[in-house]
Amino acid sequence: MLQFRQGFVKVIFRSMVAPVENTNKPEIIYPDSDGNPMADNTVQFRWITTIKANLDWLFTENEQVFVAGDLLWYPLEGNNKKRQAPDVMVVFGRPKGDRGSYQQWKEDNIAPQVVFEILSPGNTQTEMNRKLLFYEHHGVEEYYIYNPDKNDFSGLIKKGEKLEFIEKIDNWVSPRLGIRFQLAEPELIIYYPDGQPFSSYIQERQRAENERKKAEKLAAKLRELGINPEDI
Repeated sequence: MLQFRQGFVKVIFRSMVAPVENTNKPEIIYPDSDGNPMADNTVQFRWITTIKANLDWLFTENEQVFVAGDLLWYPLEGNNKKRQAPDVMVVFGRPKGDRGSYQQWKEDNIAPQVVFEILSPGNTQTEMNRKLLFYEHHGVEEYYIYNPDKNDFSGLIKKGEKLEFIEKIDNWVSPRLGIRFQLAEPELIIYYPDGQPFSSYIQERQRAENERKKAEKLAAKLRELGINPEDI
């Protein structure tokens, strides 16, 4: 009986002095901004917005293609230091919609398949090497780089676990996007799959407005004929 009591006391004592695991772990914040400007100059900004706007237009009817510009991408949960903000990125298999950042673990762990970087005089070779390693390591399939000041365009495509430079980039067609890149003067020309060239952001807005007006005219004509457009 005495041995039982001594053993019971020891168990209670151990439970009293055993360290208590702290389950109140600090919340990890994933900032929506890295403090850097979207573009260093108007030329870079024009190219970023042009590519982003035209890709929006290209995939406007596909709800499972997410296109973003200058959005921070966090590939790993629990690590808010490892991040990158591609000038333009395209994610197939994720719905459209607003996001403060692209937190991959919340997106079915789908990495952006296509990224674009538009260079400015402020970009260093060290910075670009670091971006290449990041994109290669985290699953990017196509990586396109354009320097509008030098009219220099290059692309890389995933082969195995590596991103390798595309040797014949002139008239290259993106496997994922279906768009074609033509090396020209004074600047790069990008074509839709139907052969129409990418338009500027202003032209793209005008194009969308024209399409909207056409749709409204057609709806009005149908109503004159006694047909409800919503029933079609």
